[in-house]
Amino acid sequence: MVAEDRPINAASGARASLLWGPLTPFALAVAVAAAAIDQAVKLWLLFEFDLGARGPLPLAPFLMLNLTRNTGISYGLFPQEGPLGQWVLLALKAIAVVLLWIWLSRTTSRLAALSLGLIIGGAVGNAIDRIAYGWVVDFVLFHINTASFSFNWYVFNLADVAIVAGVIGLLFETLIGAGAAKAP
Repeated sequence: MVAEDRPINAASGARASLLWGPLTPFALAVAVAAAAIDQAVKLWLLFEFDLGARGPLPLAPFLMLNLTRNTGISYGLFPQEGPLGQWVLLALKAIAVVLLWIWLSRTTSRLAALSLGLIIGGAVGNAIDRIAYGWVVDFVLFHINTASFSFNWYVFNLADVAIVAGVIGLLFETLIGAGAAKAP
């Protein structure tokens, strides 16, 4: 029997609750790792490498490091300049993390736990920025520039990568994975 297929017995059932399930320690480790890596890279880029003073740094013809102060949510939507708006965004993020954590406490799939851990870790990484700086540190820019065409993807960070990877994992789990609903 695979670990994620084992039912919770009475001895381990005491630990299972609204906020703690059989895969919560695994997802917590993933979340902590995602947030820690995100914060380490951001701190290095901000204070050691000093990306703000250096300005945009091309890494490849389609990729550059470009410091952006994101005061909004994904894609820079709903920018909030004042402290009230920033605290509202933090409150919404906290509610989302609690709801994801409740989902996590009930999951029995390692892929779902991994995915939820990545999403939670990414959300926490960006929340730390919002608390520390009043904005989220974004720094990766994909772009395509030709003589007649120019396209710039939104600027993002490693926390955003963790969130997107987590969403992809949850979509895979839901649509293709072992627990996905299959057509008759």
